[in-house]
Amino acid sequence: MELRHLKYFLAVAEELNFTKASEKLFISQPPLSRQIAELEDELQAKLFIRNNKKVELTEAGKYFKEEVTVFFQNLERISIKTKKIAENVSGEFRIAYISSIYSSVISDLIKHLKAQFPYVNFKLFEISTTKQIDALEQGKIEMGIIRSPIQSPKIKSHLWFKDGFSLVYNKSSFQIKSENEILKLKDETFVFFNKDYAPHYHEVLLELCAFYGFTPKIIHEANNINSIVQLVKNGLGISIVPSNIAKNNQDPKIGFIELKKVNLYTNVSIITAKEDESEITKSAVAFLLPQRL
Repeated sequence: MELRHLKYFLAVAEELNFTKASEKLFISQPPLSRQIAELEDELQAKLFIRNNKKVELTEAGKYFKEEVTVFFQNLERISIKTKKIAENVSGEFRIAYISSIYSSVISDLIKHLKAQFPYVNFKLFEISTTKQIDALEQGKIEMGIIRSPIQSPKIKSHLWFKDGFSLVYNKSSFQIKSENEILKLKDETFVFFNKDYAPHYHEVLLELCAFYGFTPKIIHEANNINSIVQLVKNGLGISIVPSNIAKNNQDPKIGFIELKKVNLYTNVSIITAKEDESEITKSAVAFLLPQRL
């Protein structure tokens, strides 16, 4: 079995049409059919059901497609890793982070790494937790900072800190002295993270509101914590944000009340590939972990 057999199989499995697959591969259809037949002979398994109307995967073919897809993803990751090792410390190091992490910490991290590895091109990406996990598994980033529990055999997770929650409001629109008055806000407009963008975080916020005895009237949604705070500042609603945002925001127009009665927290974690033992990764993690926010 050769690599080309797998590439040809995957093309047909994705297109479910030999003519389209051959065009995609820039070969004629007869050689493609022969390659697929050779692969089936070697596997001693029928991978496709062919008739005049359509091409379908057999159950064996469906399983083989899943495994071959994972194989090529791993092959790409291995190729990227090999290239990085060959380049030593003169390549790229890509770091993803969620918007609710205070930006000065990220800046300090880059300064720290740049001093140690001056020839490395460090790239930053503000990406949701879900997309970070996918990107790390596929070798598209080297490190991520997420706010969510994670279950992946390919990823190593380092708990950075546990973050509580704080109510954020416009001081000119609301007069709130303590969290005991939160129920007064039950009919007010709320600004939350988009449910599809951050489903786990969205559910935690709903759980928080339920603890205080109401269901929030969510009118505005955003995918960025800074956008949420700005909407609140502009008087378009109130919100609940991570407490580390409250600690690092000095805007006099905005008020924060930490929600201490509810025992709810989110884990902010640093994630890296399980097999990643590079000096840059070790240095980045070692720099961040002592800095509990």
